[in-house]
Amino acid sequence: MGTLSDQDRVRLRWRARRGLLENDLILTQYLDAHEKDLTDVEVGALTQLFELGDNELLDLLLGRVEPEGALDRPAVKMVLAQIRAA
Repeated sequence: MGTLSDQDRVRLRWRARRGLLENDLILTQYLDAHEKDLTDVEVGALTQLFELGDNELLDLLLGRVEPEGALDRPAVKMVLAQIRAA
């Protein structure tokens, strides 16, 4: 994929919408800055993060906890670092 189609962008934005406003704002800011350049690996990492519950995701986004288990992958850590820096 490399570059996202318009349909992929809409789908990714829709998946980024969260119940917690804080998550919504953080993810929207990240996508505003990076969505045009996301690789397949980064989209996969985001998709994996989007599977989490809101509180668990917020803890990761704010750096309160670090990825563990299946999330303890270089791609997930890279995306989290980008999100935290945004």
